[in-house]
Amino acid sequence: MALASLRPLRSRNFALIWSAGLVSNLGSWMQTVALGVLVYTHTGSAGAGWAGLVAAAGFVPIGLLAPVGGALADRLDRRRWLILTTLAETTFAAVLAVLAGLHHDPPWALVVLSFLGGASGAIGFPAYQAMVPDLVPTEDLLGAVSLSSAQYNLGRVIGPAVAGLLLLSQNYAFVFGINALSFGAVLVALLLVRLPRPVPVSGHLSMAQRILEGARAAQAEPGCRSAIGWIAVVALLASPFIALVPAMARQFTGSGRSLAVVTALLITAQGVGAVAGALALPGLALRFGRSTMLRAALFAVPVLLCGYALAPNLAFAIPAFVAVGAGYICVLSGLNTVVQLRAPVAARGRILSIYMMALGLVYPIGAVVQGRLANTHGIRAVTLAGAVVLFAVLVLAAVVRPAAFTNLADPTAIDGPIAEVGTPDPAPAGGNG
Repeated sequence: MALASLRPLRSRNFALIWSAGLVSNLGSWMQTVALGVLVYTHTGSAGAGWAGLVAAAGFVPIGLLAPVGGALADRLDRRRWLILTTLAETTFAAVLAVLAGLHHDPPWALVVLSFLGGASGAIGFPAYQAMVPDLVPTEDLLGAVSLSSAQYNLGRVIGPAVAGLLLLSQNYAFVFGINALSFGAVLVALLLVRLPRPVPVSGHLSMAQRILEGARAAQAEPGCRSAIGWIAVVALLASPFIALVPAMARQFTGSGRSLAVVTALLITAQGVGAVAGALALPGLALRFGRSTMLRAALFAVPVLLCGYALAPNLAFAIPAFVAVGAGYICVLSGLNTVVQLRAPVAARGRILSIYMMALGLVYPIGAVVQGRLANTHGIRAVTLAGAVVLFAVLVLAAVVRPAAFTNLADPTAIDGPIAEVGTPDPAPAGGNG
């Protein structure tokens, strides 16, 4: 049970993709840090605005283009499509490196390249998500999703630290070049993996029709419908704590501590908690049940956020934020696994893209609203209020609509409305594939 979180790595295909993704993720986080610093230094007094713009340019495509990526993931060979989108990301990172090396890198160009790189990832990532159930046996799916979350958060902890050391020389081109090379690991892994044949797609539906068909499939499947609904609620009420870390960090900047140092400590604490939570979740799910752990995590997150909001000093805030990171990643991994398990294979990419869109669009809205409220009412009060409202919504749903939780249980069969959308899921590639 202790090694349940590592069990998916026994599958050759998943081990290849996961290891390559970790290399690429480190490079991507290094580029994110370098890009923000570069645009900030180029724009003087307007630096904060440009830095926010370049960050948004890389994130917004996830919410806008995920449905397009999902429709393509369900129509094309997912492995080949991922190769193409990874090549596109490699190209834009390489262009960044060349422009920085030539010192011909105006802020508008950095924003455009950030958007193009983000768009390439946004239309490719649903194919990766939809491919995961073909990389591991069904019983290892939660572990695979959790390991992917751990991989992302390892990159967030290590990547910025490495970038900070490399940027002491202010050689931005070198950092961008490392990111471009890191995509090579993904390309090699994709060329080596062996997957089941793609499900043949019948009909000649337009892109809009295929996206609408995926939305109908998500609505028809109770587990997918509940998971998407809950991720939207969590994104609105809880997730903004991620964007508002600097505001909370300002509460602990006394005793000569700088805002940058406290912010870095809190971000690292959340990342450490997320990695720990992702690694612990599969073993806990084996012991107590997947849906039980998901429900427990949903109720735990607002409680943990209350502890974080009420922390009297940094010594209390850091362990509180470690706990928040662990609980939050358990919610994200658990809800993602529900969609992975319950979505029919022919619509899996589109349903996962709707899940991603719910998170990608609602989270920025929540961050903006809570940020504005924090300006007038204080960050502690707003974080606490969001947590209390989330807990109240969970309790109300448990009393009035318990199906919102029971729908998150593992499926015993795919029938009814789902069968009308796609064909049965082929046997996943297990063992050494």
